[in-house]
Amino acid sequence: MLLEKTRFFVKERARLLKLTDTYDILDPDTNQAIGIAKDEPPGWAKALRLLVKKALLPTEINVYESEIAPPVVSLKKSPGVFRTTVIVTDAARATLGRFRSKVFSLGGGFFIFDDHGQQIAEVKGDWKGWNFKLLDISGNELGVVTKKWAGIGKELFTSADNYMISLAPAGGGMRNHAALMLAAGLAIDTVFKERQ
Repeated sequence: MLLEKTRFFVKERARLLKLTDTYDILDPDTNQAIGIAKDEPPGWAKALRLLVKKALLPTEINVYESEIAPPVVSLKKSPGVFRTTVIVTDAARATLGRFRSKVFSLGGGFFIFDDHGQQIAEVKGDWKGWNFKLLDISGNELGVVTKKWAGIGKELFTSADNYMISLAPAGGGMRNHAALMLAAGLAIDTVFKERQ
């Protein structure tokens, strides 16, 4: 089962011209597909992507265990210029957390709130690039998201990203730890790293 894993390799499907993104989620130990994430914006927002940057428009990313299964995690990103909110829900559409982007941050990141508005964690980026940590409210590391280089041709001519999401053992007690960590990786890509 997807959310029982502690490591995910997320591989964005490369295409030169695309209006939506699709991500293959692989088990890094076996290189087997364990899930798929699909960018599924409203029709009007999808059409507007021809004129406006994707990061400025709303979208929904649904994470599936297979092509025919219902989503196990969903991310709903609101439109935003200076601050973006991403609401993460489970298969029953219950809110797992709200990610609110930081306004002033060199490396990017989010504050994560529960459904009662209490901060429960933080995603902290560094200024060098694709290195992010999920920290609990006490500063303990719950997991990391790191970039995996895919080769010069792919990196230069497409906007496809590959990254590793690893959960720390200490985060096991956090409610829905794997779902929030997987959502953090997808939210980082969608909010901070998407070029068009």
